[in-house]
Amino acid sequence: MSTKIEPIHRNILNHLTDSILFVDRHGQIIGGNKQAYTILNIEQENLIVDYYLDFNKMLNHLNRRIILEHKRVFGFNLEVMLIKFKPDFYCLIMTQPSLEETASDVKQLLKTYMHHYPEGIVMYNKREIIDFDYVFCSLFGYSYGEMKGKKWQDLLFPHSLEKWLQQKMINGDTGIVVSAKRKDGTMFYLECTVYCYQNSDEAIYIAIVRDVTQRIANEKRMEYMAYYDELTDLPNRHFFHKTLEGAIKEAKENDEQIAVYVMDVNYFKEINDTLGYAFGDQLLKACARRLKKLLEPDKFVARLGGDEFLFLLRETNQTKTVSLAERLINEFKHPVEIENYEIYLSVSIGISIFPENGNHASELIRNADSALYVIRANQTNSFNIFDNSITENFRKMLTMEYELRKALHENQFELHYQPQKCLKTECVIGLEALIRWRHPIRGMISPGEFIPLAEKTGLIIEIGDWVLREACRQNKQWQEDGHPPLVVSVNLSPKQLYQDKLLNRLEKILDETKLDPRFLELEITENIAMTNETHILNMLTDIRKLGVNVSIDDFGTGYSSFRYLSIFPINKIKIDRMFMDENKQRNQAIVKSIINMSHSLDMKVIAEGVETKEQICFLQRENCDEIQGFYFSKPLPPSQVTQFLQGR
Repeated sequence: MSTKIEPIHRNILNHLTDSILFVDRHGQIIGGNKQAYTILNIEQENLIVDYYLDFNKMLNHLNRRIILEHKRVFGFNLEVMLIKFKPDFYCLIMTQPSLEETASDVKQLLKTYMHHYPEGIVMYNKREIIDFDYVFCSLFGYSYGEMKGKKWQDLLFPHSLEKWLQQKMINGDTGIVVSAKRKDGTMFYLECTVYCYQNSDEAIYIAIVRDVTQRIANEKRMEYMAYYDELTDLPNRHFFHKTLEGAIKEAKENDEQIAVYVMDVNYFKEINDTLGYAFGDQLLKACARRLKKLLEPDKFVARLGGDEFLFLLRETNQTKTVSLAERLINEFKHPVEIENYEIYLSVSIGISIFPENGNHASELIRNADSALYVIRANQTNSFNIFDNSITENFRKMLTMEYELRKALHENQFELHYQPQKCLKTECVIGLEALIRWRHPIRGMISPGEFIPLAEKTGLIIEIGDWVLREACRQNKQWQEDGHPPLVVSVNLSPKQLYQDKLLNRLEKILDETKLDPRFLELEITENIAMTNETHILNMLTDIRKLGVNVSIDDFGTGYSSFRYLSIFPINKIKIDRMFMDENKQRNQAIVKSIINMSHSLDMKVIAEGVETKEQICFLQRENCDEIQGFYFSKPLPPSQVTQFLQGR
């Protein structure tokens, strides 16, 4: 091989031990001995040294020994020093360092680079750990002496040992993370950056290691927050959406059905507002625990948000879909005990089915939610499967909500009153106020059509206040007109009963209308009373202190009916109309039990839904106190009530 310049005679060059090259200021090789050409594996002329070694790095470290990696041979390193001997020429001296020299130089370089950081260094080969520094030992909790003789299997958990052994092709560019074992057996995470050095026929590895336990914990925390609900530890909506997309893909491939459930916990907002958010959080956790009990390989549960949960059922059919809905409902029929409170819950469930009700995750969730919306206002244990008519019903409900708000401000509501009769004296002793909506176009709208929507939207609060005020005002007006005083009864909705300011509103209305509190009776349903026993008991006690009467409506339809007779401060029990069927001997036995138990506790009993003479005779024989129903009178507008009272 010829050269352009021969600063030193070729024979002399070839007898030098070191490998020497001469290069110009551009790094082009202009000469050198055979040792240099051999060590770099140079086979042709007119090449530049940067093809083999980093020339810029050498220029930056002029007259200094540095270790560079051979660009063409992985893991092969050379100790080099670049010396300037003429204005435009350089001499490059190269040697292959020994293991000890490599270790010393690399460790010093790494220590200089990272002396501000708690990073350790370890040197090893295929068989053993060769050397390490004190930082490496301290990361594991060992002294320098204790670390000697340790094997990788002593320092890494089994699941990371294989990962560690397979990473040897990494050469400083990528850090791997492994689970390491401290002296006390606890786990922590190490990030390792590995450099490979070829020493004769043996590969030597030097790794920089750092403790990244906190970083991994933060990353896992971020990942958890992206896919899980922190409060309930359930998957969140995002995770459910991804899982549902995967389930849809499998269902398409296998020609299967899947069902999506959106479940709402009834009365949760009222409980949350009454007992506080901390209590509400505990209740949601309890709900999540119950849902987890139902998990199986074909099911997936998540929290949608608020008091709503999502459920996925794979490989289903009509029977399986309905069966799961019933299991969900039954699971929540048992009371939940939280902070000495016994809470009875009910749930509403909307269901959509793939592929009938949608082909995409968002569509199935939306349709299940629409199915839920239709029944949610009923606040009962029930489920509803989506069908196309729901979309139209949903539009109608939105229209009605708008018109309901309009009706409230345009005074389209009115009260009718159904007389209540004493069976012994046959005199009218009270009236139940019942709301009616006189729509300007549709005419009279039944309460059963708009009250559930009012509950759902929260308008029941304003409507309920209007009913209370109007019933008290009208009753006071009848008294001022000279009619004998009567008790007017008003139904309280769940949302009204859970208001913090209910007592203040009640006092204000009585004060404004000047009605004596003893001529007002508030009715609550048994199911409401069972929802939160302690709160309801306290609220009813405060209402009774005002002098207002309290009765339980729809009695006999709950789970533990007679228990409430002894603990609630109530004046009257109203037997549900479902027990007035004289053709059912069992119902008559229930009515007898309710009457006898109530009288033993000094409470009056009124039977509603009385429509036949036979029913009257039966109730008289059993000493029922009062009746209400079409046999005696239907609900009447105020003008007809006045005539009725005049003729009574």
